Parts: sequence; C-alpha cells; structure tokens
Amino acid sequence: MTSSLPSGLSVAIPGAEVLHLKHLLIDFNGTLAHDGQLIAGVAERLVALHRVLEVEVLTGDTYGTVAQALSGLPVRHTVVLSGADKTARARHLLDAGVAAIGNGRNDVDMLRTATLGVAVLGPECSHALTLTAAQLVAPDILAALDLFLLPQRLIAGLRP
Repeated sequence: MTSSLPSGLSVAIPGAEVLHLKHLLIDFNGTLAHDGQLIAGVAERLVALHRVLEVEVLTGDTYGTVAQALSGLPVRHTVVLSGADKTARARHLLDAGVAAIGNGRNDVDMLRTATLGVAVLGPECSHALTLTAAQLVAPDILAALDLFLLPQRLIAGLRP
C-alpha cells in the first residue's frame, strides 16, 4: 500500500450540488466476491480507484477469505459484526464525503447514510431494501466501480 493519500473525487452534477467524495466503503461477500472469491476484474479496479478514493472493505467475512482475497491490494478491510457497524463507519466518514457499495440487507442503512449509495445486482442476489436504499443501482460490481473511475456516468445517473 502506498503512503500517499488519494485526493478525492469532486463531480459537478448539473442542476444539483457538487458531489464531493473522499472515501469508498464496499461490502465484500456478494458485492466484491462470489462465494468468498474476488470477482474477476475487481482487483484492477480497486488499484485504479486507490489513486482517487480511500477504499475500505467492510465484511462479516462469512467465508474467512477477505484477508487472502485482498492481499497486496491498496485497500483496507475491516471485519464487522453487523450492518450497524457498517452504518457507524459511514457516519464517521460522512463529513469528508463517503460513497458506499453493497448488496445485502446489512448494507441498507450504510447506503442510506452515505453521501452516495450504490446497490449492486450480483451473482449472490440483492436484498430488495438495498435497491430502494441506494441512489444508484448497478448491474454488477464492475459497473459500480466504474462509476467512480468514469465520473461522467455519475453525472448521467444523478442529474435531476
């Protein structure tokens, strides 16, 4: 992991306030990983995102694979006990601007709390409440991560 901190992302949304983000919180199982294994294409995107945002993975680590799966990647991971822990982390980072990505029931309040919540329709399904809690819904994790790498997509999705 590099010692320099990412500068953050600011996106001017026509007809709305400028979106300022410094942090990205991401669920692991069902979002970044399928059956505990990182989804193909995720690692490369996490490396690219680290140049822009501080990335942290929050997980219950159901399969016990998060440390190995994220080894060598410039992201922090935290094992949490509940959705309340994820929400508390989002609330703690809110003043700096935080985006959150998730798919499960325990991600709902984190998505609602974040500056920007993104729900993912992944191979392990998505909870219906997660879809309604998010401002944006992505067809898969690669599309969700690409929103932050190609911010014109954020403009298109968030424009009033």
